[in-house]
Amino acid sequence: MASRSAPSAFTVNLSSVSFTGEGLVRPESVLCTASGTLFVSDKRGGVMRIGADGVQTFIGKSAIIPNGIALQRDRSLLVANLSDDGGVWRIAENGSVTPFLTELDGKRLGSVNFVMVDRRERVWICVSTVRAGDHQFRKDIADGFIVLHDERGTRVVADGVHWTNECRIDAQEEYLYVCETFGRRLSRFRLSESGELGARETVAEFGVGTFPDGLAVDAEGGLWVVSVVSNRIIRVLPDGRQHVVMEDYDQHHLDQVENAFQANQLGRPMLYDNHSKVLPNVTSLAFGGPDLKTAYMGSINGDRIAVFRSPVAGLPPAHWDWA
Repeated sequence: MASRSAPSAFTVNLSSVSFTGEGLVRPESVLCTASGTLFVSDKRGGVMRIGADGVQTFIGKSAIIPNGIALQRDRSLLVANLSDDGGVWRIAENGSVTPFLTELDGKRLGSVNFVMVDRRERVWICVSTVRAGDHQFRKDIADGFIVLHDERGTRVVADGVHWTNECRIDAQEEYLYVCETFGRRLSRFRLSESGELGARETVAEFGVGTFPDGLAVDAEGGLWVVSVVSNRIIRVLPDGRQHVVMEDYDQHHLDQVENAFQANQLGRPMLYDNHSKVLPNVTSLAFGGPDLKTAYMGSINGDRIAVFRSPVAGLPPAHWDWA
């Protein structure tokens, strides 16, 4: 149940940020568990398991580029492959890497950004765009889509999404929320019992310097949006009210990125470059710790995981007790 004493608006000082893990490569996605174990995607083709005691174990090694990851009940991991070859892959506890979903309706699935397993153990898959390479970060293209894999099969449940990024389901399982990175908005779709989605609704729109990437849900129903480039963490309430919790950017670099984006010339090198003081170009956030008030942030530049304490607890993820 949501806490009634937690503040509705707050900020977190950059000086309070600490780090965990070491030697990670593009640790874009982080999963937290009740045992204190973290699972972190790693560009070397697998996932780093960081135990509560800090011991790191690399699981799987392959040619895929892991982006979003999801833990299953059998403790295997589903991995969104960001490379042009794409698809969703499965990494077993023993480290074997096998295809999970690489085709849809007879066509190659292509680059996959994110994968999520919900409380009903359905698999949600986010494809940002059908375009490959560095000509996809545009404000005039909305060809992303969301795939649902469940006992009824595999199907597209939403399309026309403006660069689909992370998605989450609220505690009541009433809506599926999704970040549209280069559409600069947080959207939601009403979720039916069968998993079908209603029409897209805009929850919040974002301005200059905000590129919504990661998404997390807290125990009060707040939606935590993580902006790449500006290292901006924004908490959005379901009614659309929003406030910045934290940010860390270099104004000159942010201006360059903004100008390139407006001209439809934004490429991966500029998007991935980092000029912040503390945060390593963060892209995701996961709540963990015994009280679910420790926030862990994945990134595309760092070799560690940035950590801070939140005054609001996170919503326990579906996999919370599975590890």
